[in-house]
Amino acid sequence: MKKIILSILITSLIYSCQQPAKTSDLLRTGTANEQKEVISMLDSFNRAAANADYNTYFNFFTDDAIFCGTDATERWNKNDFMLWAKPYFDKKTTWNFTSVERHIYFNNSDGFAWFDELLNTQMKICRGSGVLVKQNDGWKIKQYILSATIPNKVMDSVVKIKAPLEDVIIKRLTQK
Repeated sequence: MKKIILSILITSLIYSCQQPAKTSDLLRTGTANEQKEVISMLDSFNRAAANADYNTYFNFFTDDAIFCGTDATERWNKNDFMLWAKPYFDKKTTWNFTSVERHIYFNNSDGFAWFDELLNTQMKICRGSGVLVKQNDGWKIKQYILSATIPNKVMDSVVKIKAPLEDVIIKRLTQK
């Protein structure tokens, strides 16, 4: 019996000392060229919106891309987002986002990256984040999420303002 318990303890000790996979084993920072490609792509993406260049802007998305906006109801596939955005591009009343801080990560196999960035916008600081895939014609956005940042000092006030609007959404979504 002692040998069994000792064997279990030794086995447990060995397995408990093993380190979990490090983040660095799962991702890499990318080569200098990959970093430049993604930075250029994201800057061009933002510039296309600022210039109301509809075709260029939407060519940065994969055909099956998803865009999530700052409003809880804004989750669109590429075609729906294009339909929603078309009047803004036609009137040249689009958005102008400039990255002020950016983080880019690549997986250990080629062709997949993700990013998050703080953006200077007409809404003040927003966060853009997304998933990128490398296709024959360059990096494309598979998923993009735009979120408005809310300083912790004013969160309670913001929650009071948005609660009546979002309680309706929460109720609708939880009753499905």
